[in-house]
Amino acid sequence: MSITGAMNAAMSGLRAAARGTELVSNNISNALTESYGRRELALSSMNYGANGGVRIDGTTRHVNEGVLADRRFADAAHQNIQTAVNFFQTLENVTGVAGDSEGLSGRLAAFEQSLITATSRPDAPERLTDTVIDAKRLIEGLVRASNDVQDMRTRADGQIAKEVDTLNTALQQVEQLNKQIITAQARGGSTPGLLDQRQAVLDTIGAIVPINVVPRDNNSVAIYTDGGAVLLDISAATVGFQRQNTVTAYQTIDNGTLSGLTLNGQDLRMSALAGGSLGGQFTVRDTYGVQAQTQLDAIARDLVERFADPALDATRGTGDPGLFTDAGGAFSLIDEVGLSARLSLNAAVDPAAGGEVWRLRDGLAATTPGPAGDAALLNDMRDALDAQRAPASGGFSTGNQSMSDLFSSFSGVLSSTRAGAERDLTFSAARLTEWTDLQLSQGVDTDQELQNLLILEQAYAANARVIQAADDMIETLTRL
Repeated sequence: MSITGAMNAAMSGLRAAARGTELVSNNISNALTESYGRRELALSSMNYGANGGVRIDGTTRHVNEGVLADRRFADAAHQNIQTAVNFFQTLENVTGVAGDSEGLSGRLAAFEQSLITATSRPDAPERLTDTVIDAKRLIEGLVRASNDVQDMRTRADGQIAKEVDTLNTALQQVEQLNKQIITAQARGGSTPGLLDQRQAVLDTIGAIVPINVVPRDNNSVAIYTDGGAVLLDISAATVGFQRQNTVTAYQTIDNGTLSGLTLNGQDLRMSALAGGSLGGQFTVRDTYGVQAQTQLDAIARDLVERFADPALDATRGTGDPGLFTDAGGAFSLIDEVGLSARLSLNAAVDPAAGGEVWRLRDGLAATTPGPAGDAALLNDMRDALDAQRAPASGGFSTGNQSMSDLFSSFSGVLSSTRAGAERDLTFSAARLTEWTDLQLSQGVDTDQELQNLLILEQAYAANARVIQAADDMIETLTRL
């Protein structure tokens, strides 16, 4: 090898060592960056006659696509379950648990105790007033729970709209990144940075909807949902959704008053996008929220019907409302939806509405006070709460239940469902952590990178010594 050839070979070695050192530095600094793929310098030898050297062929990005796909599925499942847990925790905070005086069961117990207290002294106006107050507190609890359920459904509907916007934007970004990667490769440019960006965008999509990422030619990708919908194959699809400003108890996806999803203008089966945070929001809006509203309405109906029994109060006429009313009127069987939000106290006993508390004792339609010591109607009201009857709706047990049993059944099912969802969340979180740790473990190993750095420093020093030796030889030759 000539002196010039040796110097050229050493110079190529210096360039390779410098570029390798840069990659090692990037690897170490991005060791904890989720979407970062470990870089490695691709080298090959070059031989031209007696000359040699090293050629930099590019940068190779290392990512375990199988682990990455499993981590995305785990993330989607975790987001889906987290949405359910948030709903049940919020609903339980509103309706209360056993022993909570501000919960529904606690308010019912307070109303029942007020009736018992009033029965012992029916002549005491303050005891009748307390009974009216506790009856209104019970109503307020049911109204608040119903309103909060619809608020959660409204928020879920709004979150669906936001996630659909994010999904469409991300799909457009992947389409553009595919094109940029193909162009960069055609021009001999470097693509690892673009691949990192695309992985980050795919992770965003994967948290919203479980996806399968399918490789295509020239390092581009196609995206399919786990349910089989094509989100991107060359061109990005457009997911459509119509947001509602306010969701009411009357609105469901089944009766067509709430929007589902479309894909390129065509109706999309919900199962095609099941899982992920988007599917979780749909489940809250269309399943959990509807079920909770149905059960609250069933409880309100049972309460209204117990006190609307014609045998309970002889002063009322046929069809007149009882102590608990549907927005001031009698309850109609065909209008149960949203009853818990319309529940109100009969104005005849409500001083705030011009009524008199003594009508609790003497009858809702009584025109004048009766015997102050007559507790018969108050006793009958208390018995109405304890009467065993089968709930007419709500999906509760078909067995006979008292009013307190019905409230306890609702709270028990809610508590059990919430606890089950939290167990599922714990499992999904552990699974996500394991896959994330595995992904990171197969990414940048800082110890190995530091060893590589030592090797590169030695290579740099060796090539530098070759150049120094060649320079010394040339200098010697020039002095001859």
